[in-house]
Amino acid sequence: MIVLNNVEKRYGSLEVLKGVSFTVETGEVLSIIGPSGSGKSTILQCMNGLEPIQGGEIIVDGVSVHAKGTNLNTLRQKIGIVFQQFNTFPHLTAIQNAALGPRRVLGAPKKEAVERARVQLEKVGLGDKLDHYPSQLSGGQQQRLAIARALAMEPSYMLFDEVTSALDPGLVREVLETMKLLAEDGMTIVAVTHEMAFARDVSTRVAYFDAGNIVEIGPAREIFANPAHASTSAFLSHIQH
Repeated sequence: MIVLNNVEKRYGSLEVLKGVSFTVETGEVLSIIGPSGSGKSTILQCMNGLEPIQGGEIIVDGVSVHAKGTNLNTLRQKIGIVFQQFNTFPHLTAIQNAALGPRRVLGAPKKEAVERARVQLEKVGLGDKLDHYPSQLSGGQQQRLAIARALAMEPSYMLFDEVTSALDPGLVREVLETMKLLAEDGMTIVAVTHEMAFARDVSTRVAYFDAGNIVEIGPAREIFANPAHASTSAFLSHIQH
């Protein structure tokens, strides 16, 4: 389980997160939606320990993420994160990209790391692209490679930060289908997304976020069919039309 208790994040005098609290249960898919610039991506980076917080606490499987004694490298093996940018290594093939983490971070033998990489690349539909370099892959394929690379670390949780926003519209579907398959396999997912169909149809719950606050959170179908707050309703009406 991931627990956020009254999390505060500031950049100087700018309050980005204003006491955010929610939990993510094992096996759940939580989509975080809301206007751009409202702090959604910052939440994910704080959950993964990439950004410090100024108040509150984030706990992952009983471990306080920002406590002084926490080994963030060990923690991040549990929490995979995929960003808008693919961040692949251009001089490595797909299978070398995906095997790098298990070899360098986990110390896995080369044969084991390569097998992990192969399994995950096949899972995301890149089994026929193992020896291709990133420049030989489409944007959607590069994003699926980034997902496979994170999965090769065998994380307990996956965080997705607007992973389709840098893609051409025609490539968005293949990445969303990959995320949907992960959800069906029982992966615990937190996704910041503007893809409303994914949020509505795949998520267990949806959180509407605005101006550094969780405005409302609840079952996905309920949020979309009958939002409790006027700001949520206005956002959904605008983005869906």
